[in-house]
Amino acid sequence: MTTIGVSRRSFLKMSGAVGGALCLGFVLSEGGRRAEAAEAKNAIPSPNAFVRIEKDGGVTIVSNKSEMGQGIYTSLAMLIAEELECDWNRIKVVSAPAAPIYVHTAFHIQITGGSTSTLSSYDQYRKIGAAARDMLISAAARRWRVPVSQCRAENSRVFNNANGASLGYGELTEAAGKLPVPDTVELKPRHRWKLLGTRVHRVDGDEKLDGRAQFAMDVRLPGMLTALVKRCPSYGGKPKGFNADAARAVPGVKDVFAIGNGVAVLADGFWPAKKARDLLEVEWDRGANAELDSARQRADYRARAAKPGQVYRSEGDAQAALAGAAKKLEAWYEVPYLSHSPMEPLNCVVWLKPGSCEIWSGTQSQTIDAGMAASMSGLKPEQVTLHTTLLGGGFGRRAVPVGSDWLKEAMEVAKHHGQGLPIRLMWTRDDDLAGAYYRPMWLDRVRGGIDASGRPAAWLQTGVGQSIIAGTPFAPMMIKNGIDAVSVEGTDDMPYALPAVSLDLHTPEIPLPVLWWRSVGHSHSAFSKESYIDELARLARQDPVAYRLALMGKAPREQAVLREAARMAGWGRKLPKGHGLGAAVHTSFGSHVAQVVEVSVKGKELKVVHVWCAVDCGVVVNPDQVAAQMEGGIMFGLSAALFGEITFKDGEVEQKNFDGYPIVRMFQAPKVDVSIVASEEAPGGTGEPAVPVVAPALANAIHAASGQRRRELPLSRHGYQMV
Repeated sequence: MTTIGVSRRSFLKMSGAVGGALCLGFVLSEGGRRAEAAEAKNAIPSPNAFVRIEKDGGVTIVSNKSEMGQGIYTSLAMLIAEELECDWNRIKVVSAPAAPIYVHTAFHIQITGGSTSTLSSYDQYRKIGAAARDMLISAAARRWRVPVSQCRAENSRVFNNANGASLGYGELTEAAGKLPVPDTVELKPRHRWKLLGTRVHRVDGDEKLDGRAQFAMDVRLPGMLTALVKRCPSYGGKPKGFNADAARAVPGVKDVFAIGNGVAVLADGFWPAKKARDLLEVEWDRGANAELDSARQRADYRARAAKPGQVYRSEGDAQAALAGAAKKLEAWYEVPYLSHSPMEPLNCVVWLKPGSCEIWSGTQSQTIDAGMAASMSGLKPEQVTLHTTLLGGGFGRRAVPVGSDWLKEAMEVAKHHGQGLPIRLMWTRDDDLAGAYYRPMWLDRVRGGIDASGRPAAWLQTGVGQSIIAGTPFAPMMIKNGIDAVSVEGTDDMPYALPAVSLDLHTPEIPLPVLWWRSVGHSHSAFSKESYIDELARLARQDPVAYRLALMGKAPREQAVLREAARMAGWGRKLPKGHGLGAAVHTSFGSHVAQVVEVSVKGKELKVVHVWCAVDCGVVVNPDQVAAQMEGGIMFGLSAALFGEITFKDGEVEQKNFDGYPIVRMFQAPKVDVSIVASEEAPGGTGEPAVPVVAPALANAIHAASGQRRRELPLSRHGYQMV
């Protein structure tokens, strides 16, 4: 096998310095950072790091993004394959190692998140494919001694247009690999696309169906031991002492010892480790969260919201406008802590040996995790090898900005055991729900009113919630004047024409870590914004869809998706008794999504009948994946809106497993229709934008069906039974 691209020496020079000085043990000189940034911005990345062509013509594409079910392996492969002009049926995709050449083009570390994978790789991967194509064509032209202009690439072959001769890519790869990477390439215009924009079978689909797919939990290594950790019931607590006599007596148990945040049990398999952990007797220092109580926290948030916070958006004289409004409305919107709950619980494998550390992990943040492992082990960055496996879901939980907590535990166990054996660290579902790093609990107090014509006169909003970014390496970039940009996303740029606006924020400091959860700040901002605009429309006795459209004159893409979702749902049609339609529209991660939800309400019996979703995500790489992400996002958001809630009593999480933290079951799932609005704009994200829209559309539909306005999530708080 020969790789196409620059020489090995040049590649090592490009990859030798590790990017991102995030206090993670990865150090790069300022000059090196500037040079690397300039190179990344101006140069075509070395194709040999991203494309490998076998002698038989098979093509391997290296993905610098983690595959966690969103289909990015397929999208990235399509971007390269379109320009490379290769046989789609001969393609396979592998995960990139942790290395500087694979850093995110915007974040400058190797990470997957923020629904930015396609956006950040769209031009990059197309240019890589085009560069490899041009190098193959040049190699063929040299062999035939003809001008490059006389040759063309098609279906993994280069053709001589003059005489019809052809050479397969496998025959040309060695010669092409000796050529310089072109400084510029010509990308195919959209009307010549053959693959992009079509519905392509996922490259990881078959192996997931037949069980060949390898997740971190599937890794098996000779002599591997399994570790489970018993953690304090209140997050952040530490062990003061423990009795492990009964645990050590369990057959298969190799060791029991304290680590930073708990007591680790090491055994020759999961079940002996689990049984032994259950037998441990631990005395805890319960720490700063020992008395954490959700009821008291809610009361504290309401007391804070009653007072003005730090202003982050102010237009006009909102107080005067409110005083002069023809009708006034005050509403409080509340959402709870939420768990990410990926299907595959957190886990990894660490093999720490003298002079090296090898890791297998389903991580979203390779640079951060590899850096943390290097720092903890005392090794140089180049002595750490991180293999990114497939992820059984992530939703942000596998992108901890200060390093994966489960990897940290695994490193502690490996260092303590010190016998050079591979260690598999596993969490159970109970561990996952109690393991903190939640979507923040949030409260929004909104005051406003309408004028005599029914249009909004004033909008005053006070938000209360923890900062996700505070205390992380991203804080200097994302917290300005005390305002976390993530906390206010979705409200600071509302698309509605509002003559007077005052938005402010309280950011309480609570020793409970919070993290980006699928759609992040939009998950609470869309709920308050789209519920309140619906309430204003009702207060004005106007149709909620028409009301929104009239206020979005400067937001044509939002208008277009709302019109399309309303058209799909037959907005305005006569409905059966007890049925209602609710609408919402929201922009996040570069995409615009509108949804209409139909519900049936009979007393406390609630059925979500149908969801119609329209999305404008710019240029579409694979329509199947866009539709799948909308459908998955709707179910994810619906589960949270109906059931999702993490609550604390005496410092402990009250939800222990899926019996207390349900997700939507098949019989409860509505029918979903998705319409993709054609667009020539740059691609936006699709992994998250469907999530924040469904909760307000659902609450608005319940009001339409029953007259009951639900401002607190989850809806199970109100006694609804899903049917």
